[in-house]
Amino acid sequence: MSQPVQPPNQPQQPYGAQPVDGNPYAGGPGAPAPAGDPYGQQPLASYGQQAPAPTGNPFADQQGQQPGPFGGGTPFAPAPPAPPARNNILYGVLAALGAAIVAGVLYGVLMGSIEREFGYAAVGVGFLVGFAAGKLGGANPVIIGAAAVLSIAAVYLGQLIGYTMVMADVAHVSFSDVLFDHFDAVTRAWTAESGFMTYVFFAFGALAAFGGVKKAN
Repeated sequence: MSQPVQPPNQPQQPYGAQPVDGNPYAGGPGAPAPAGDPYGQQPLASYGQQAPAPTGNPFADQQGQQPGPFGGGTPFAPAPPAPPARNNILYGVLAALGAAIVAGVLYGVLMGSIEREFGYAAVGVGFLVGFAAGKLGGANPVIIGAAAVLSIAAVYLGQLIGYTMVMADVAHVSFSDVLFDHFDAVTRAWTAESGFMTYVFFAFGALAAFGGVKKAN
């Protein structure tokens, strides 16, 4: 008794699968993956993991770091601000004025304490005035001129304070009484006692102020 022969144009379906859309192997184990997943992999969400949100940066770190300027996790630090230019004439003059007052008072106290003119201290007074002016105002010619003039004024102020201290000690009165009530007597005493070296020390103070400005810059 003969067995029925299957038509040759109808291939056998492996494992009993039914053809899909004319593809006899569509239901088999080697069937292509559905559209949208070309490699046959399951999405991460199916395994209990949440896919990272897109950042728009193909070089962003996959470990939760925020994308940097070039895909790094840390952005560049901002450049430090440039130091301010020291060319403010007003600040330089104010600094010279403040230094002249302080240096003049110290010079006067020193002169009154030893009861003699200590002219070489004028060099230190001028240098201090010039250095303070140059530190804030720069090496502007206006700053140099103001420092020189104010250094001379500081030396003169110190000498007046020194004369006032000596006269107050001799007269056994207070310093303020001599300075405010007999200031004309103080200026006359200074004029009588000043000489060539007094003006030389003025010049030394002005030159020291010039050197102080240059040293500060």
